[in-house]
Order: sequence, then structure tokens, then C-alpha cells
Amino acid sequence: MAFREVNSKMIEATVVPGQRLFSQRGAMIAYRGEVSFTPSVTGGQGGVMSMIGRRVAGEATPLMTVEGSGTVMFGHGGHHVQVVTLSGETLYVEADRLLAFDGTLEQGTMFMGSQGGVMGLVRGQVTGQGLFTTTLKGHGAVAVMAHGGVIELPIAPGRPVHVDPQAYVAHRGDVRNKLSAALGWRDMVGRGSGEAFQLELSGSGAVYVQASEEKL
Repeated sequence: MAFREVNSKMIEATVVPGQRLFSQRGAMIAYRGEVSFTPSVTGGQGGVMSMIGRRVAGEATPLMTVEGSGTVMFGHGGHHVQVVTLSGETLYVEADRLLAFDGTLEQGTMFMGSQGGVMGLVRGQVTGQGLFTTTLKGHGAVAVMAHGGVIELPIAPGRPVHVDPQAYVAHRGDVRNKLSAALGWRDMVGRGSGEAFQLELSGSGAVYVQASEEKL
């Protein structure tokens, strides 16, 4: 099930019998046809344990199950919408940035510290982002939200990408993250994250960054 970008802040999805998608509650703008919207108990193919994991992580962002036959337009809060197409790899994204995604994708929760070690924990504290990140894996499309537009930066072996943690939206592929201090601790007193910290992503895949550091 593909998403069609209507404009930079709205997408349209075709819903067909026997398939379903999930959307953030309150994201439906309009629809045509016989389409139903029901609260999701498990949210994707992660099952009950995935739901429990998200609640423990503080990422119990309400999801709606969308089924039926017709077309649905989604958007939320006037945020920029970026569609990411997965071909078997895993997308890592904060739960509150998810606008909609294919029901065929397997949803889970990852503890940020498992990738970034201690600095992964520091990242969560400094940026205000959760220490847990939602994962979506498989073949399908995901629509994520951001401020001021999104750009995709490729990550290749031996060519890591450094981004401001506040500008980070999501990443996909076989990627490791590490937060480092660009300034000395003494220099960072009284500063926000900004350029004082840099998130280094290495491996093979891509990272999505937003033009504005404003939080959702």
C-alpha cells in the first residue's frame, strides 16, 4: 500500500479490502469510500508485547487501525510529511513522529542505549527524545513528520554522517549511532544541545534530518 504525497504536509493512501494501515490518532483529514477507523490495541505486527514495550518506554502514542475500501488523506499539526519506502530494512523513528504506516510492517521498540551505549542514554536526556525508539521492519511505506522539510542523507561504510541531535528525525538500514561532545564540558554550561553535541551515524543506510530544531 503506497502513500501519495498530495503536498508537503498531506498524503493520500488507498485502502483496499484485506489490507490495513495504522495512523496516529487525529491524523485523518478526509476520506472517500467505505473506510473504518478503530483504536489499535496492538499497533502493527508487534503484538501485545510490542504495545507493552511502548508503554514502558513512554511511547504510548495512540494509533488507529484504518480498513475498508476507499482513499484517506492524512496530515497532522501542519507538520511536513516525508514518505519512506522500506525494502526489508528497519526504520528507527520516535513514536510521536509517525503519521501513518503499512500494516504489513513489523513494529517493535528499541532501547537507544543498546546502540549508543552510555552516550545513547545521554542523547535521550539532552535532546528530550525518549530513550526508546520505535522500529518498523519489512516491506512497505511509512509517513513521518518533521519541521521545516526533510532531507535524506546517505550513510556509507567509512563515511559517517554527523547531525545535530535536535535535527534528527529517523534513520534506516544497518546503522550505529554515537553521541559525542563537540565542545568541552566547561564550554557547554548553560547551552542547549545545539552544536555542543553531535550525533554520529555510521554503517550503511540513511538518516533523515529536519530543517528546524523545533520539537513536535
